[in-house]
Amino acid sequence: MIFTWAVLLLPFFGTCLGSLGVFGLKKSKPGLHRALEGSAAGVMTAASVWSLLLPAIEGSADWGSFAFLPAALGLWAGFLFLLVLQRQNPDGESLLLPAVTIHNLPEGMAVGVALAAFLQTGVGAPGVLALSMGIALQNIPEGAIVSMPLHAGGMGKTKAFFWGAASGAVEPVGAGLTLLLASLVTPALPFFLSFAAGAMLYVVAQELVPGMQGGKSGVLSFCLGFSVMMALDVALG
Repeated sequence: MIFTWAVLLLPFFGTCLGSLGVFGLKKSKPGLHRALEGSAAGVMTAASVWSLLLPAIEGSADWGSFAFLPAALGLWAGFLFLLVLQRQNPDGESLLLPAVTIHNLPEGMAVGVALAAFLQTGVGAPGVLALSMGIALQNIPEGAIVSMPLHAGGMGKTKAFFWGAASGAVEPVGAGLTLLLASLVTPALPFFLSFAAGAMLYVVAQELVPGMQGGKSGVLSFCLGFSVMMALDVALG
């Protein structure tokens, strides 16, 4: 039981840890805001490729030459969902928080699939724990890219931390639901992964890339965020 709860909650704790970074921020400046937007864009772009799209394509290997199809369909569904969400958002509030939250849901589902296999067979505990820990480490910069831009945009630090942490709360929920519905969720996981990628890339193109313009800090931060997230995704598998 302790092992199960640890696996379920570790990714959420990673998001909370990253969100704490907002308390280290000083007064926002234009250059800092561009740097935060750029790093968020880099992290989200890398995560969309290595954490979401590539696993979605690998999970559809039995489709043969059409293994890309579930990922492509999910990607466009994510694009269109965020497009509709933006049109229903007359106040022009940022879509960063919902996009990262959507991204965290299939990651939690992936943990749930691995945990369900372990509970059914009794083997593979180290792999399940490694997956959960890997996602937790990846979630540290993801928590930061929610809370820090929110504060830079004028939100109080405590509230920005809360929303950053909340973006990761869906992971244990997704994992728990997958445990209960593993036979139904597992075949659809490639679609959910690519749907999240589409949502994140929409936000990158619509909000973050324009916001990082106007100086070198945004572009350099994009490269830094992309390379850090790529390294984490590849190293932690």
